[in-house]
Amino acid sequence: MPDNVVIYHNPRCSKSRQTLELLRKRGIEPKVVEYLKDPPSASRIKELIGLLGIAPAELVRTKEVPFEKHRLGKESSADAVATAIAADPILLERPVVVVGQRAVIGRPPENVLALLR
Repeated sequence: MPDNVVIYHNPRCSKSRQTLELLRKRGIEPKVVEYLKDPPSASRIKELIGLLGIAPAELVRTKEVPFEKHRLGKESSADAVATAIAADPILLERPVVVVGQRAVIGRPPENVLALLR
């Protein structure tokens, strides 16, 4: 079992709660980062984009109120996305689970199973 698991978690989000429960049912107690209380830095967000191997815009929740303010779109750079999420962490797509140098977005929660192999 991996011992270096981190979950960027929002306890009000059902998918985030389900992902955390899935990890715990497998005997994994991750480091829980409640990113709304303890927002990641812009540099950490850029690292997450790299670990996820996704387009930066895929890490952004487009239906949140601050989305319009930051004028983000599909072609937004990692710098623009990281700056926006650091300023308004509600924009972070959640949950993000990191195991070592790999990460996935837990939507659906079963996505994290690939990290546990």
